[in-house]
Amino acid sequence: MRLLIVDDSSIIRSRIARIMGDPRLPSLKIVGMAKNGVEALELFSNAQPELVTMDLTMPEMDGVECTESMARLNPQANILVVSALSDKATAIKALKRGAKGFLYKPFTDEQLIGALLEVMS
Repeated sequence: MRLLIVDDSSIIRSRIARIMGDPRLPSLKIVGMAKNGVEALELFSNAQPELVTMDLTMPEMDGVECTESMARLNPQANILVVSALSDKATAIKALKRGAKGFLYKPFTDEQLIGALLEVMS
């Protein structure tokens, strides 16, 4: 399964990438890492990942708009929003626009693995 990691924080991108090697997860191939929604959409179009981790607060294009665009391009894409925003309205907006799950930052490895498995099932 192909994975795209989208977050404006290089620390979060690296942390998510590191967790992808966990044996509890199916084989995941990271096909790209983006620091904003514009980069993410370009990578999404080219690499066609089945799984995306999506930050909400990013420069150039936010995660809600990016999620909506990805869901239009591929309604089957599994998009997990991973955000520090504790604003429930924004989380609901992302879910209505095509995200399949939501995980609040900060998160533990176990929480991320659980959320990814749930989104993929």
